[in-house]
Amino acid sequence: MPQQYLSLADVAEVLGVSVGQVRSMVTSGELEGFQLGGRKIWRVGVEDLDAYVERQKARTRERIASGATFEDE
Repeated sequence: MPQQYLSLADVAEVLGVSVGQVRSMVTSGELEGFQLGGRKIWRVGVEDLDAYVERQKARTRERIASGATFEDE
């Protein structure tokens, strides 16, 4: 099955964050994305978004296992 791609607005909706936050995640390399054609057209692969979420879940599990709490954020 071919890879599916989402706009930054779609990713923001899925994650419940702003488009600006998604743009920062992509430009910092935290979330893999790419530009299409013009400067304002960005896409993120569904598989890349899934991988990002799994990395964040693993990171959270590690923080909890080390005794981190919500107050530590």
